[in-house]
Order: sequence, then structure tokens, then C-alpha cells
Amino acid sequence: MTENEIKENLAKVLSDLADAAKASGRKPEDVRLCAVSKFHPLEEILAAVGAGQLLFGENRVQEAYSKFTELPGRVAAGQISGGQPELHIIGTLQLNKVKKAVEIASCIQSVDREEVLAEIEKRASALGKSIKVLFEMHTGEESKAGYADESVLYASLENCVKGAYPHVIPSGLMTMAPFTEDETLIRKSFITLRQLRDKISKDFSSLPMTELSMGMSGDYRIAVEEGSTMVRIGTAIFGPRVI
Repeated sequence: MTENEIKENLAKVLSDLADAAKASGRKPEDVRLCAVSKFHPLEEILAAVGAGQLLFGENRVQEAYSKFTELPGRVAAGQISGGQPELHIIGTLQLNKVKKAVEIASCIQSVDREEVLAEIEKRASALGKSIKVLFEMHTGEESKAGYADESVLYASLENCVKGAYPHVIPSGLMTMAPFTEDETLIRKSFITLRQLRDKISKDFSSLPMTELSMGMSGDYRIAVEEGSTMVRIGTAIFGPRVI
């Protein structure tokens, strides 16, 4: 996809997102766009950066590492105008991939168990780096990853409060709605996440658990209506995946 096509696509997505926010009685700046660049080359990411998009999401750590270790230098060298890009890891994270993920990302959105949280702390501590995390909640299909039980999530949050993970910043929740055309089920997924976030905010007031990462290309309008603070959109910006 050409640089101009990406720029035009990005402008349309941002305009649609702003309209969805306004229609829901919210400010456009209340909802951030995470541009999902999985399976798309570095040059297309650079085109998006040049168009003003700085927040990106990647599912696969190995692929992301090769792109996002080179990207900052390319921007700093003036090959493209714009600020420094920020990367979020949004896919299921294997323990043996945590080290590289922590090196390149500012946030890991897919923490789905205590074991991953402990490994993130270990790797972040070694780097002397603090990193944001979102806890992925299972609110839809059986095949989706995430904490399935609120009590298990609460145990992880309690350990955060007790100081078990000083280099980890618990920042909110993430989910994927069920893959269905049934808007009722999609909305239920997002409502469940918002209500849980609100409950956590009361029960763990010392933690900055404000983020709600929910909504993708097919359902982001519903997500915005239900309080999403971040949507994850790829194909509408970069076109079909380049595999």
C-alpha cells in the first residue's frame, strides 16, 4: 500500500472514530487509536508515522522486534517526520518471548496469567525499566485467551498492590469481543469489561487502572459507546495483511 493510501486511510479511521466518540457524548481525544501493524512492513509503519500516527500494536514479538528496533533510528535520522513511535504488544505472550517484548514495548496489553506478570517483572527489573500492562479478560469465545475468573485476576492485582512487581504499572483491561454479528453479545462483552474496570477502580484505588482496550475494525463503534479508551485497528489502515 502506498504512503498516500495509508495517509488517507488513517485520516478516515480517525474521522470515523471522532464521530463515534461525539455520537456517544464523549470527546474524540478520550479514545486513542492503536494501529495494528502485524504482517505489514516497516515502510508502511513509517508512512503512518509520517501521517501522525505514533501508537502501534503488534501480535508477534519476533516480527515486532525486527521492525521496532530499527524504527526509532529511522525516525531520529530524519527519514520521516513525526515523533517517536510507541509499541504495545497485543497478542498472547509466551514466556520465552517476554524478554524481547519488554525491550521494545511501552505496554503489554495481553497479560493473561500471573506467570506472565512475574516474568515481565523479572525482565523489566533487569533493564531498569518500568512497563505498563493491561490484563486481558476472557469475555467472549472459549478460544480467546485471558483471565476467565475475576478472583484469579484479583489475586494478581493484590500482588501488585503488595509490591511484588515494582517495575510493572497495572494500567487497565483488554478484551476481544466474540466473533459474531450479534450486536447484543458484542455489547455484553464490552459492558462486562467496563463494569469490571469500574469495580477494580473502587477495590484497588491505588492502582491506575483506567484503560479499556476494546474494539477492533468491526466493532469499535459499539466499544466506544461502551467506554473504550483505546481501539485496535489494522486492516482499515494498512489494507490486507502482507504475509
